[in-house]
Amino acid sequence: MNPEISIQIILENPPPGVDFGIQEGRGNQYETIQKQRSVTGKLCFECRIEVKKTKLNQYDFCGPFVHGVLNERFIYIDIGTCAGQLDSIWTRRLKIPLKEIVPETIDLLLGDANLMLATKVAGKAKDGGPNCATVKPFSGWQVTRR
Repeated sequence: MNPEISIQIILENPPPGVDFGIQEGRGNQYETIQKQRSVTGKLCFECRIEVKKTKLNQYDFCGPFVHGVLNERFIYIDIGTCAGQLDSIWTRRLKIPLKEIVPETIDLLLGDANLMLATKVAGKAKDGGPNCATVKPFSGWQVTRR
């Protein structure tokens, strides 16, 4: 088994009345976990992702929460009908990129189980609906203590 690091994603000010959750699995064989309906303020999601060494002795991410190809990995936040909210007018997913996480940060996290990576992302898009597609601009990840 590969070692794991903890991730925290905070969605700030998502539009009210919409379900959000982390996507676990791929294709049609996925489940939305930690489902939350937005009211006001923020939503917080946490998961653990696996870290493995590549043949070139670099880090890569894997596991049921990680999507995308090498050097373009990300975590999906399912929104509205994608999160199982059948009466929602929204069918969206939000990509939280992992590619900005540098090896030194991974080494730090693997060396201290009390540390985690956290990011804050806008929950609302310019159209007033839920933020979707790849987060832009992305403020990156910060190491924080649990």
